Amino acid sequence: MMLFSELYSAYYSAVAAVLTAACDHRAGKEEIREIIRERAFSESLLSMEPALTKGEWQLLLPDGTTPLCAPPTMPLTTLQRRWLAAICQDPRIRLFTDELPSLGDTEPLFSQEDILLFDRYADGDPYGDEDYIRRFRLILRSIRERTPLSIDSIGRGGAVIHRTLMPERLEYSEKDDKFRLIGSGCRYGYVVNLARILRCYPSPVPPAFQSAEGTDASKCCVTLELWDERNALERVLMHFSHLEKQAEKLEEGHYRVTLTYDLSDETEMIIRLLSFGPMIRVTGPEDFVEKIRSRLILQKQCDPGQHA
Repeated sequence: MMLFSELYSAYYSAVAAVLTAACDHRAGKEEIREIIRERAFSESLLSMEPALTKGEWQLLLPDGTTPLCAPPTMPLTTLQRRWLAAICQDPRIRLFTDELPSLGDTEPLFSQEDILLFDRYADGDPYGDEDYIRRFRLILRSIRERTPLSIDSIGRGGAVIHRTLMPERLEYSEKDDKFRLIGSGCRYGYVVNLARILRCYPSPVPPAFQSAEGTDASKCCVTLELWDERNALERVLMHFSHLEKQAEKLEEGHYRVTLTYDLSDETEMIIRLLSFGPMIRVTGPEDFVEKIRSRLILQKQCDPGQHA
């Protein structure tokens, strides 16, 4: 079921725009065509324009006016209002706005307690923190306006890192329940977890360095072969559902899967792939295979059973 869809509502929006224009003045054929092109689809002219101008829908008069006394409105249905009421319960909604729609006593379509989450880390971002909300909105505005930012954040070792970068986009990890900023023009790294940011403010000076973000050097691929025992294929595809991936069937029960991940997540990728045990075998690239091999050797050395 699609509650809100540009595809399903485009025709209604286009007709409403035509009638709104006709309520204000005599709408000519060229104006009607332009509205339909803008609000609907190119092929919509073949059916919508004749239906409006030739009286099939009885909404326009021959002189381009309308028998309607007032411009049409498109009120929300009860189902749509209930959906909005449910979405407004999500704490992440306040990252984008404080002006929530007035829905009165509309019963939400579902509650947050109805959503069962599993295989997700419990230390998600603090969406209710006012400083976090303020920084999120500043970053979002800078992305839209293409203005550089100066950021002080906590590094992996606990040290404070200062960087100036050009914000490119925000990414959300469903598994980690965290947002991170992807930027360019910074020698100290271009991926910043928002929860690690201490201070964030517009920079009057543009970034001095070109990062690898522009060349997609931050993206890496790992290829693995998978034997579909104990539903391994479905588990791998669900486990890495947030990543770009390709799957190819080699033979019955034997598959090749390629995953695209961010270079900053490489250690986590190694740990997560190792969790599938003998069901998968990493085949490339060679440096990733070597890191898997080194990790396995280290685990074996730490196994107390080896020293018994």
